[in-house]
Amino acid sequence: MTPQRQLVLDAVRDLGHATPEQICTQVQQAAPAVNITTVYRTLDLLERIGLVRHTHLGHGAPTYSEQEHQHLHLVCHTCGSVTESPTDLMDGLARRLLAESDFALDPSHVALSGQCGECRDAAEARQ
Repeated sequence: MTPQRQLVLDAVRDLGHATPEQICTQVQQAAPAVNITTVYRTLDLLERIGLVRHTHLGHGAPTYSEQEHQHLHLVCHTCGSVTESPTDLMDGLARRLLAESDFALDPSHVALSGQCGECRDAAEARQ
């Protein structure tokens, strides 16, 4: 593992769910010469060897986190907040997908889009 790769992995661990740009910003604090291309290539490599994984939490860049996390991502399409819920919420859907479509769901790699309670309450208050 090169020093640059270790810095990228450390940034992923420190930041939790982070975009490549956020990871690059953190890495550049310790190594200003590391550019975004290096970060993208390193994230790709780290994902191929199973150390990190990416999730699409919306329309922007994917976010990266450590491989071992086990939760769903709930993304509010109004305010952009991201919360986490246990993967067992998807057990019924996973069983049905396997039975009806022969598809094995990876619920730890799922982002569900909707509207958080705060945004729903604010919309109701405006009506």
